[in-house]
Amino acid sequence: MRGVARVLLIFSVLVIALAILIFVLENQHNVSLSLLGLTTGRMPISVFVVLALILGMLIGPLLGALFRNRRDHTRNTVKNSER
Repeated sequence: MRGVARVLLIFSVLVIALAILIFVLENQHNVSLSLLGLTTGRMPISVFVVLALILGMLIGPLLGALFRNRRDHTRNTVKNSER
C-alpha cells in the first residue's frame, strides 16, 4: 500500500510540474504591473502569476494557523472561566 501511495504522489507531482511548464511556455508576453502608483519592470505574465501563487501558498497557511490559535485560545479562556 505504501508503494502505491508513493507512485501516486510522484505521478501527481509530475502532472503538476508539467502543467506549470505548459503554463509558463504559453504565457511569455511581457507586461508590467502597476499598483498604487508603483510600476514593476516588464516581465512575462507567467512570472507574476507564479509569484502570486507562491505568495498565496505561504500566506494562506500562516493565516490559518493564526486564526486557529486565536480560536483555540478563545475556547480555552471560555472553558476556564466556566469552571
